[in-house]
Amino acid sequence: AVIGDQSSGKSSVLEALSGVSLPRGSGIVTRCPLELKLKKVNKESVWRGKISYKEYSRTLKNATEVEGEIRKAQNAIAGDGLGISHELISLEIESTNVPDLTLIDLPGIARVAVGKQPLNIGEQIKILIKSFIKRQETINLVVVPCNVDIATTEALKMAQEVDPTGERTLGILTKPDLVDKGTETNVVDIVRNIVVELRKGYMIVKCRGQKDINDKLTLDDAIRKEKAFFEDHEQFRQLLDEGKASIPCLASRLTTELVNHIIRSLPQLRKDVEMKLSNTMQHLKSYSSGVPIAYDEKVMFMIEKINKFCDHTRSLTTGEEPQNILSGKRYITKVRKEFTDWNSFLDKNISNFRYFLRNEVLSFEESYRGRELPGFVNYKTFESLVKNEIAKLEEPAIQKLTNITEITRTAFIVIAEQHFSAFCNILKAAKIKIESISRQEESEAEKILQAQFKIENMVYCQDSIYSQQLSTMKGKTSIFTANASLQEMSYHVHTYYKIASGRLADQIPLVVSYHIMKQFTDKLQAEMLKLIQDRDRIDEYLYEDQDTKRKREGLQSRIDRLKKAQKILLEYA
Repeated sequence: AVIGDQSSGKSSVLEALSGVSLPRGSGIVTRCPLELKLKKVNKESVWRGKISYKEYSRTLKNATEVEGEIRKAQNAIAGDGLGISHELISLEIESTNVPDLTLIDLPGIARVAVGKQPLNIGEQIKILIKSFIKRQETINLVVVPCNVDIATTEALKMAQEVDPTGERTLGILTKPDLVDKGTETNVVDIVRNIVVELRKGYMIVKCRGQKDINDKLTLDDAIRKEKAFFEDHEQFRQLLDEGKASIPCLASRLTTELVNHIIRSLPQLRKDVEMKLSNTMQHLKSYSSGVPIAYDEKVMFMIEKINKFCDHTRSLTTGEEPQNILSGKRYITKVRKEFTDWNSFLDKNISNFRYFLRNEVLSFEESYRGRELPGFVNYKTFESLVKNEIAKLEEPAIQKLTNITEITRTAFIVIAEQHFSAFCNILKAAKIKIESISRQEESEAEKILQAQFKIENMVYCQDSIYSQQLSTMKGKTSIFTANASLQEMSYHVHTYYKIASGRLADQIPLVVSYHIMKQFTDKLQAEMLKLIQDRDRIDEYLYEDQDTKRKREGLQSRIDRLKKAQKILLEYA
């Protein structure tokens, strides 16, 4: 990526490397990113070009066509005016006189808006430039005129922000003929990496100036003139000898840097291509392989699609969902957490009895206690206490049912979208059935839970179990040591609540699991397979819109390209 302030000499450097004239002028001349793909051919006197943008593509037969075509492309993309665009213009050049390079010319950095330019034009340009130079696979070429203070240039500052170590940044000094007399040694120090250090260092070039263009100096003549300038210059001659000056040296250096950069980037490139290929192939699976033509094949195709969907929902609810299609936290983990929270809620609830029991028992003693000594439990008071407390658990239990129903319904809809995204009518039918069956099974489960709490309203426990639990409870530390009645009632209420909550801790999850996980899945499969029986609607269910077909074709094309890239990378390695 080539960056620099306006009039820094960017376009002149690219002209010299590519051998073609690029748009010139004052203000913002480069208004779109221009990708220059240079390919060296061994045949003599060969020049071929091709410009591409949006849906437009044109083969160029002569280098003189390039400048006009680029202006035309910028006007088509960014409009006639001074605006900019992020859309890329691609220019491919095959020639005997170019190096094997790919360069991207970016708009020159503007500090203030001029004339009819947008007020934030400077910020727009910086955002565009950063979108290219931040990429780790990009080498940044920072173009700076020799007659400015390099430490204060905006282009170098932006490059250092995205590449602090300078590993991807090469400085290119231009316009050495404009250096004030006596300051040449400062320029030499910069090129030798003494002033502002960059890992890749600096190069210095002298390209065509406006006078040279007016005098119709050719690019080949400009190269010869540049060589003579460096050879005759007292201070800069040494830079030419060191291979740090002139366009030919720059072209050679850039080619070497590009090759080395590619070699370093290969392992990560291979990983990126493999990941993108895997993701694209997974994405393509959701669009299937296309609908068959024959009716019987269509039926089998639809049965296969529905069975895969149903197998996925069943594996989800049984905790056997394949790892390669998991997204986020597992369904079974969410459900298990809801059941665990229910058990924790029951355990925590018994601790609330302490203050509640004190008030209830003291109130009873004031109202009903006669001549009996403290510590004798009134059964009706005990029964009333446990009934009230267990009745309070009904609403939280139904809320757990609601939570798990919603988790399951949402998961099934996501699965339906994964399997039927290409078939809007099957997807619609699946969603309707998911909604209907979820409401039906939630209602059935709620009736059973309500019945369960009506049963729990009958205070009962096997004598042997209750006696054993009560004995264990009494062996623990006393809670109300100062009041025998409170202490005795506490033993009995805690004992019975522990037994009843133990029943509910298992019973509620069992009811929910049966209706929301098993019955929901079974009934959904049966209802989905009924779609096959409606044979007159098979074509309707398997209808694909043109957008789906285009997406499938686009994904398949991308897979082909990625496989080709993968093969090339493996061969290169």
